[in-house]
Amino acid sequence: MLHRKIYQLCSDGREVWVFLRDQQRWIERARILDIEGDLVTLRYETEEEDEICSWEEMVRLESIGAVTQRLATFPRTNVEITVSEECPEAEQLPKSSGDLPEN
Repeated sequence: MLHRKIYQLCSDGREVWVFLRDQQRWIERARILDIEGDLVTLRYETEEEDEICSWEEMVRLESIGAVTQRLATFPRTNVEITVSEECPEAEQLPKSSGDLPEN
């Protein structure tokens, strides 16, 4: 089951956070590049004091304890968030299923 989910995340190309059980650490903001047998190839970046390092790491599928992904983000500052009523009429979603535009 985990293998199928990781394969799906690899196909989607989305950013994920991976917990490695054997090393008790998180790999943050990684991309799953490839799955070959029981090896998963991850690419991610880390920030050191004055440099950014890019890493490509191969881990065994059995050492992965958890995989999470960010669903959404929004700023914490008092930024006015646009709501659907402020969108142009052509881009608004219908209010109910009976209001669908005719083709």
